[in-house]
Amino acid sequence: MLKELGRNFWLYTVGRWISQAGWVIQDVAVPLYVLDKTGSGAMMGLFVIAELTPRLIMNPIAGVIGDRYNRKHLMVGFDLARGVLLFGVIAFNLLNIHQLLMIQVLMSIMGSFFSAGISGMFPDLVRKDQLAQANSTLQSGGQIIRIIGPILGGLIYALGGIRLAIFINAVSFSGSGLFEMLIEYHWKTRKISDISEIWDDMLEGFRFIRSSRNLLVLVSFAVILNTLLNPVFIVILPYLSRVTLRLSSVQFGSVQTAATIGALTGNLLIAGKFKESSERHLFKALFGQLAVMFLLAPVALPAFRSIAYLMLPIIFVVFGIFNTLVNIPIFAKLQKVVPNEVRSRFFSAFETMIMATTPLGMAVIGFLLDIVDICTLTTVLVALSFLISAYYYINFRQSVINLGSDIEGVIA
Repeated sequence: MLKELGRNFWLYTVGRWISQAGWVIQDVAVPLYVLDKTGSGAMMGLFVIAELTPRLIMNPIAGVIGDRYNRKHLMVGFDLARGVLLFGVIAFNLLNIHQLLMIQVLMSIMGSFFSAGISGMFPDLVRKDQLAQANSTLQSGGQIIRIIGPILGGLIYALGGIRLAIFINAVSFSGSGLFEMLIEYHWKTRKISDISEIWDDMLEGFRFIRSSRNLLVLVSFAVILNTLLNPVFIVILPYLSRVTLRLSSVQFGSVQTAATIGALTGNLLIAGKFKESSERHLFKALFGQLAVMFLLAPVALPAFRSIAYLMLPIIFVVFGIFNTLVNIPIFAKLQKVVPNEVRSRFFSAFETMIMATTPLGMAVIGFLLDIVDICTLTTVLVALSFLISAYYYINFRQSVINLGSDIEGVIA
């Protein structure tokens, strides 16, 4: 039962939902504002870089702070600080494009330290045998927000412009921080006494991954698949939809919504039915996800053009379900086995590795789209992912199942 997840979980979860709602609204409004003011796609790209680059640089440092200092204080403090910053944007009218760009950088930096706090803290709020259910419940609310949020964000921007959107986000961060203050969480801190400790601790997150063979297997598998498959959604899907199939913006949005609905369905299945048993179905879900992705290739062919728009939402609903049945069990398993003392550093290092390889995959696939037809390129990417998955399944299935057996005692 969901009520068994406890008071601390629900305080954390409701707080996260509140801040996510505000952030989604601002995330819709800012691109619209930038385009209205500049009409520049390059400027939009600059805003994306301003959000990703600081996180990539700051994540390892944030992981150290998350393991050394009180995680609840980090979570509450950086939520409230982001609220204060955005209230300041409104109060001092810092709405010039270049001013907002700097605000984006500051929000990204603070987000890194906030994430380090929550990644280390969340697994302590519920029992280990409740982590899959807790993660899926948290994500279910987030998926609903991502379905409703863009529509609401567009409406708010139309009614009150960027100022109203930022004000709502400021209120949401402040409200989230107030909820999080009520969480009961105790963490024995060991503050940094020398600057050299930051570097040593920062490297420890990466060394910890290397120290466990089973953990190294799972992390390397996740990074490789992320590098291969992320470009399918970030680069190939928009190209397929807008250039090849010439779908309208509304049609393209509905395809993205279909994936969100699928993810929500997957989360509800885990929360209500599978719970911790979802870990046993991880590889089945992975191969199901890849099988569905193979269907993207023929959609690009002329013979399927007449029914392409009918196929895409179906494909992405099913994909969303399988994708969630892969991601939530992996994340819950990592939360269980990574020791509390190194948890923030581990997840910061893990996120850094994912973020570092994603632009590489996007750049290569973007280049190949100009010289290879989209059907062939999609088939090759998915087939390569399938072969790699089969290799890991045959050779390392037990390593994934037994994750944690070789970790005990491996702590800085």
